[in-house]
Amino acid sequence: MFLSFIVLVWIPVMIFAANAVEYASHKCVLNTTRHENNTTAYYQNLIKVLDSLASDTSINNKQFLNTSAGTSQKDMAYGLYLCRADVLPNDCRNCLLKAREDINKTCPFSKAAVAWNDNCMLRYANYSMVSKTDLDIFEYACNNFNISENSLEQSRFWEVTRSMMGRLLTKSLTDVKKLAFNDVTYNDTKKVYGYVQCTPELSDIDCHQCLRVSIDRLQQYCYGSQGARVLAASCNVRFEIYEFLQPVAPPSVDTPGKKKTSTIVIAAIVSAFVFLVLIATVIYFWVIKKRHHNTSDSLMDGIDENRMITEQSLQFELDTIEAATNNFSIHNKIGEGGFGRVYKGILQNGQEIAVKRLSKSSGQGALEFKNEVVLLAKLQHRNLVRLLGFCLQTEEKILIYEYVPNHSLDFFLFDPTKQALLDWSKRHRIIGGIARGLLYLHEDSRLRIIHRDLKTSNILLDEDMNPKIADFGMARIVFGNQTQAMTNRIVGTFGYMSPEYAMRGHFSVKSDVFSFGVLVLEVISGKRNIGIIQSGYRDLVCHAWNKWKNGEPIDILDSNVGNDISKHEVLRCINIALLCVQEDAELRPSMASVVLMLNSNSVALPLPQNPPFESQNKVRHDTPIMESNISSSMICGAQTSLITDVHPR
Repeated sequence: MFLSFIVLVWIPVMIFAANAVEYASHKCVLNTTRHENNTTAYYQNLIKVLDSLASDTSINNKQFLNTSAGTSQKDMAYGLYLCRADVLPNDCRNCLLKAREDINKTCPFSKAAVAWNDNCMLRYANYSMVSKTDLDIFEYACNNFNISENSLEQSRFWEVTRSMMGRLLTKSLTDVKKLAFNDVTYNDTKKVYGYVQCTPELSDIDCHQCLRVSIDRLQQYCYGSQGARVLAASCNVRFEIYEFLQPVAPPSVDTPGKKKTSTIVIAAIVSAFVFLVLIATVIYFWVIKKRHHNTSDSLMDGIDENRMITEQSLQFELDTIEAATNNFSIHNKIGEGGFGRVYKGILQNGQEIAVKRLSKSSGQGALEFKNEVVLLAKLQHRNLVRLLGFCLQTEEKILIYEYVPNHSLDFFLFDPTKQALLDWSKRHRIIGGIARGLLYLHEDSRLRIIHRDLKTSNILLDEDMNPKIADFGMARIVFGNQTQAMTNRIVGTFGYMSPEYAMRGHFSVKSDVFSFGVLVLEVISGKRNIGIIQSGYRDLVCHAWNKWKNGEPIDILDSNVGNDISKHEVLRCINIALLCVQEDAELRPSMASVVLMLNSNSVALPLPQNPPFESQNKVRHDTPIMESNISSSMICGAQTSLITDVHPR
């Protein structure tokens, strides 16, 4: 019986390993329109380029190289290669030689071509490809086997895989080689392995775009498969249910055929052994978990224990927190919100922490506590406040965060004596940081998260005035391809709520986009969105909209930002903010588009349409919870023709 089990494990591993080493594909580009070449001279130069790329000196411990040859634009040839992170130099060179041979056979008359192999990519063209993405050139390959015939299991597997690939995307942008790989456990015992890689000369924006499109194509073409890859001209992404990356080892002295066979056999044996050890480990911890469940403290009742157990390493003892905060001294209090007070604390090792002590009288405290623990324990991003741990003891429900020293954004933004501390460069950086944090929540984290309460008081500033999104007590997770949800319990802060959420309870990632647009206008103007009637406008969104229509958007800029400003940046930010607060949620951009627009001046911006409550007949008065808050003061006025210049006069 045991031997049969070994064989059953061994066979699929051998199949997977064999498939991995045999993959190869290519794309020929027969007609390029960049310029007309001197054909003879071009192919002579192309030979030089390919020889250079595949030479021993070029590949010496490099994973990427680009080169060119020629004396004029008409005969220039360009080439590059990219090898996988775990590939040894000699294997990289062999892969390139094989790829060159394949291209010569299959694309003999192409002015441009790209060849992909399991270990490398080789590309050439009659135009420079450096620092450029070409998303139209790609190939994909799906594993022949589905992860399950059950659609629900397929959905769960893809959600885990997509979240992992999103985290790898984010991680790759911080890596000098623009690559990342990792694995994640799904279905209790099984793992899925992922890998993403860009050509390292790409900008962060272009790499992000290439990887994001490629990950989307994984779902489009290979949804439900046990493994898949998408190979683009500037990046590649891949996931498998087996460990396809190999540890770096000294080269074998065997012949190529023997080496390939040995690699497959060794990989199969090691994988089978690891799999058996993993099964035994899981059974052991399942028994321990069962015992723990039977003896667990009754205080854990009502909390999702499966989730909480995975966060046991984050649990703090109450006496540790009391000592750090001087027994929750009033002198340590640094803030207070709807669900409790926040204290500054110092642990015994000297680390500063922020302690959020949920109010015992808050009827919603347990729900928000559970929400933040489950969410924040899984989120890691430089523009999100990091959860260090929690305490659930006696009647206390406490969250422990990293301490962010410079208070919240509203502390500076709406104080006449402190506004000048936020010059334009700081404000622009704050806008960009918040956008990146939201993008992570919406697309790049392991869960798709809607914050639902984005506002200036929930943006904390670190010692360098970098923004961190905080307070996830109202946040909601949406699953799979779900983009929106509905609730009868409308929570959040009026003035930042999107109209579809405030009036009908519909919320989505586009609800957060609306809140972001309001926040951007507040950062630019230094004024709150509502409650400033004496300043000459009813609310900031309408004020900015009317200034935009009249060709005077720069007038909303806070005079305290100083003279060192980029008018172009200010106008783009106002344009983006007004796109985010459009009444029709479908017209609002995604946060991926927002980040791209903020970071690239070459991206043309569309003109915004009408903001919320432009037409009074669109306002519903059949929702009692909001009825008293909807009034004529929220109507921006009759619709007029839009300006046609992206940069108003």
